[in-house]
Amino acid sequence: METEVKLTKLASCAGCGAKVGAGTLARLLDGFRTHTDPRLIVGYDKSDDASVYVLDENTALVQTTDFFPPIVDDPFLFGQIAAANALSDVYAMGGEPKLALNIMCLAPGMAKETVQDILRGGYDKAYEAGAIITGGHTIQGAEPLYGLAVSGFVHPKKVLTNSGAQPGDVLLLTKPLGVGIITTAAKAGLAEKALTERIYRQMAALNRAARDVMVKYPVHSCTDVTGFALLGHSFEMSQGSGVTVHIQTENVPFHKEAWAFADMGLVPSGAYRNRDYAEAGVRLTREIARPMQDILYDPQTSGGLLIALPEKDAAQCLDELRQSVPQAAAVGYVTEKMDAAIYLE
Repeated sequence: METEVKLTKLASCAGCGAKVGAGTLARLLDGFRTHTDPRLIVGYDKSDDASVYVLDENTALVQTTDFFPPIVDDPFLFGQIAAANALSDVYAMGGEPKLALNIMCLAPGMAKETVQDILRGGYDKAYEAGAIITGGHTIQGAEPLYGLAVSGFVHPKKVLTNSGAQPGDVLLLTKPLGVGIITTAAKAGLAEKALTERIYRQMAALNRAARDVMVKYPVHSCTDVTGFALLGHSFEMSQGSGVTVHIQTENVPFHKEAWAFADMGLVPSGAYRNRDYAEAGVRLTREIARPMQDILYDPQTSGGLLIALPEKDAAQCLDELRQSVPQAAAVGYVTEKMDAAIYLE
């Protein structure tokens, strides 16, 4: 669907590329005094994808929120992508989303039909996820924003966090990288329609199928790869788990067009923030081309799940994942803590 309103022209950043850098975020939250509650088993101090609060012996509440500026011009598609991105945090915790609230900012010049189409896109993805949007909050501002606050449920003993990876684990990634670089090229009018349609479909795809496969296996840790990029989120997994993550760069799936665009310098600003955050903890074991490094630091919007599970279960899990997410790949492994958080191999 075409729209007269070029949503991406109303925003200075696109999608998860607008996310505040992880290092900046940590400094902003440093020193906050918070209440403790034994039922809160995952809070913001864990740098995880969502909070988890135990309701009873069989049920824990998973809560998250995510919103961002337009990454596409089609308002319905923007709504779908933003909703899929927000819902993903619940899937990354091993949970199932059930309720959601709209979060929206209207920019000057947005037509009623544009606003309605964004909301319809969000409702479409929530419906696909089996969640109900029960209301929300809308304000006016300089740039359009949309997303969801999502609540879901998980068994307290089956919560997956980004800090549970163990030595001997294999790392699986369920979606290819390069989205931030390609959308940067698209904003400059340099990406072909067939390419943008491909990545738009990927961003709008829920991580529900991947989650449904993942929970059948003894997964130790999981996170979704979004604004902090593969290396930023791997860094958090490494730090939180007290291990070293090894990324086998030749196995990492990415959109091949992203390499050429990165080589041209079409790299989103969020990638530089991610490099500033994680690079000190990254050790290169061989020469890795700069475009590939840019792809590894590239902020993803509605990216895939990064799953850590025992080696004995990894091949079977990957085979089953590929039935619904064909580009899923084994991208690395976990060892005891070494002298760097991440080794690029």
